[in-house]
Amino acid sequence: LTPLLPHLDHRNRGMRTRLGCLSHKSDSYNDFTAILPDKPNRALKRLSTEEATRWADSFDILLSHKYGLAAFRAFLKTEFSEENLEFWLACEDFKKTRSAAKLASKAQRIFEEFIDVQAPREVNIDFQTRELTRRNVQEPSLSCFDQAQGKVHSLMEKDSYPRFLRSKIYTDLLSQTQRRLS
Repeated sequence: LTPLLPHLDHRNRGMRTRLGCLSHKSDSYNDFTAILPDKPNRALKRLSTEEATRWADSFDILLSHKYGLAAFRAFLKTEFSEENLEFWLACEDFKKTRSAAKLASKAQRIFEEFIDVQAPREVNIDFQTRELTRRNVQEPSLSCFDQAQGKVHSLMEKDSYPRFLRSKIYTDLLSQTQRRLS
């Protein structure tokens, strides 16, 4: 039993570290500014209250705005579900592929990273969609991920997006832009 103790202690330490990370889950405005594509102060000076308020008009408006996308990504990280957005973005990038040679390798990479069972960043889709996508990737086209991407988009829009609009990240961001005006 003695030789096992160091191993058990190492596992316990790893578990404590993982649990510690979970307990430090944050949903703050500062987490958002840390991942902005530009320098935070300059970026926020460019963001108007009107723009940030429009993000609440529709999910697609949010996704089409550089800072909206960054804020939503920061929020999804707090929920440990950023793989949904990363998959959606990978699909958007995939649709821009013009080289037939690159199409197959990109499709395989996206499938292995997000769709396959036990994928490192597996998205939550049903079995039928997973299997359809598996077949589509065998002979890839620009639309081979459309059904899976649509399901993930719908999931984010119905589930994560309403929570994002109520989140501290979004409400703090709005108040920051409004404070700048006064």
